[in-house]
Amino acid sequence: MAKAENKTRSPLFHIVKREPLPWYGALGVRAGAIVIALLLSAVVIMLLTQKNPIEIYKAMFEGAFGSSNRIWNLLQQLSMLLCVSLAVTPAFKMKFWNIGAEGQVLVGGLATVSVMMFFGDKMSLPVLLITMIAASIFAGIIWALLPAVAKALWNTNETLFTLMMNYVAIQLIAYFLKKFVKSGSGVLTPMPEYGLPILADKPYLLNIIIVAVLTIMVYIYLKYSKQGYEISVVGESENTAKYIGINVKKVIIRTLIISGALCGIAGLLLVGGTDHTISTTTAGGRGFTAIMVSWLAKFNPIVMVLTSFIIVFLERGAEQVSSQFRISSSISDIVTGIILFFIIGCEFFLQYKIVFSKHRKENE
Repeated sequence: MAKAENKTRSPLFHIVKREPLPWYGALGVRAGAIVIALLLSAVVIMLLTQKNPIEIYKAMFEGAFGSSNRIWNLLQQLSMLLCVSLAVTPAFKMKFWNIGAEGQVLVGGLATVSVMMFFGDKMSLPVLLITMIAASIFAGIIWALLPAVAKALWNTNETLFTLMMNYVAIQLIAYFLKKFVKSGSGVLTPMPEYGLPILADKPYLLNIIIVAVLTIMVYIYLKYSKQGYEISVVGESENTAKYIGINVKKVIIRTLIISGALCGIAGLLLVGGTDHTISTTTAGGRGFTAIMVSWLAKFNPIVMVLTSFIIVFLERGAEQVSSQFRISSSISDIVTGIILFFIIGCEFFLQYKIVFSKHRKENE
């Protein structure tokens, strides 16, 4: 009687967790991803536009560093994106998915412009600045505290709650502009006379210095303080945090107060230090871009300086390419998307590796 055979085959490959790479190994993987992205982007550019890719990349560099004004604009955009990224990082490290930074920045800016508009000619400059700072921070805290309390007390879905708060903030700005802009244009006239002071004749220098100081403070807070340790533990496991005596509800509320305060400061800097007015687009999508910046940096505020720079450099370069070559902005957006895709995708290979295996047969 013939012996039945059961034949099984092992999979062609399987994915396994990788041991942490040394810093130079991780750097090499990221550098390789960028090189591959640039090569692929060059092919796409030639196929779609018949332009020389080197000229495209040169234009991107010129768009970011072509003049002193462009450099200062780059640093300003970098600092603002970094500020919002710092704001979402404590919450994300705690695995509280705060998607509401956009709205928190907007209400901080709304508080700032309200003080400028209604009290600018009634207060001395030092008192006005202190009032602007306090109002923006308080507004940001309130906007972040509402979903934090709901999460801590009733375990609501913070993602939906914070996301919906963005739309409420946008409508508040729209109502404010409709109510108080007498011309009916919906555009509030800038008020630079009531804005933040200008240092060394550089309009954005104060913003950059403030964000640099905040970056160092947030890094120290998360890495070396007791509260930073509690944030890490809660992020790893709420049950473990409760077991070792950490008050999880208190940590959630406290952390979102910090996030809201930082978003309020971002709104202050955007309105009081940059635009001197407000609109529904003042935040400019930074609340969502900041999530990618923070995640790519593994919630490390120092590394976020680099990830923020990459994002802003690509945005500024894409604008220059579109205007210089008179091509659709979608082409530059495609190049930006390819580069970001490879930068984000390489994180997979830093965490996992693909192991190939030979097919084998087992006879029973």
